[in-house]
Amino acid sequence: MKTTIIGVLIAMAIASPAPAQTSGAKPVSIVLVHGAFVDASGWQAVYDILTADGYEVLAVQNPTVTLKGDVESTRQVIARTAKPVVLVGHSYGGAVITEAGDMPKVKSLVYIAAFAPEAGESVFELATKPTPGEDQAPLLPPADGFLLVDQAKFPAAFAADVDEKKTRFMAASQVPWGLGAVETKITVPAWKQKPTYFMVTTNDHMVPPSQQRSMAARAGAKVVEIGSSHAVMLSHPQDVAKFIASAAGATN
Repeated sequence: MKTTIIGVLIAMAIASPAPAQTSGAKPVSIVLVHGAFVDASGWQAVYDILTADGYEVLAVQNPTVTLKGDVESTRQVIARTAKPVVLVGHSYGGAVITEAGDMPKVKSLVYIAAFAPEAGESVFELATKPTPGEDQAPLLPPADGFLLVDQAKFPAAFAADVDEKKTRFMAASQVPWGLGAVETKITVPAWKQKPTYFMVTTNDHMVPPSQQRSMAARAGAKVVEIGSSHAVMLSHPQDVAKFIASAAGATN
C-alpha cells in the first residue's frame, strides 16, 4: 500500500505543470554597468529597488583596464540574462554600453550621467573638450598607464551630496582607470539603433551637464534632469531606479 501511495505522488509531481511566474516578475532584465574609479557595489541601492519590483537585475564588474575587456565582460553578463535586456551605464560605463549594446538581446540603453561617444570618438576626446564655466574632473596625470582622481578633491567632485565618510572611503579605494579604456575609440554606437534614455545630473563636477545634454541630444535620447552630483545612483537611488524602470516599461 505504501509503495502505491508513493507511486501516485511521483506521478502527480511529474504531471504537475511548472510553477507559474510570480505576478511581480517583469518581462525584461536589467544590466547595470559602473563607470571609472569605482566598482559595481555603487549600484546596490538601485539593484535592491529594482529587484524588489520584480526585475532580474545583474551588475557587471568591469576591470576598467581596456574598453575591449569591459565590453567583453558586459557581453558575458548580457548573455546570462533570462530575458531581453535594458542596458544601463553610468559615467564611463556609457562608453561600454555604447559598444556592447549592439547585441540583439539588448532592447534599449539607459545613460546615467554618462558618456555616449560617437563612432571614432573616445571618452578621452569627450572628457577633454572645453566646457566654459563648468568644472572638469580633477584627474591626476597618468601614472604607469592609469588615471586616478585627486584623492583630496574626489568627495566634492564625484559625490558632493553623499555622506562624506563614504566618499572619503571611495576616494581611498579608487580603481585605477586604464588609458586603454579612456583612449579607445568607439566603433559602431548602439544608440544609433536602440531606443535611448539619458539622465542628466545638473550638479555634476565630473561630466559637465552641458556635455551630457549635448550627447543626449545627439543620441536622440529621452531626457530627464536631476539636481544631483555625479554619483546619482548613491544620492538618488529611487529616482534612478524609477527612470530605469520607465525605460524598461517602454521596452515591453
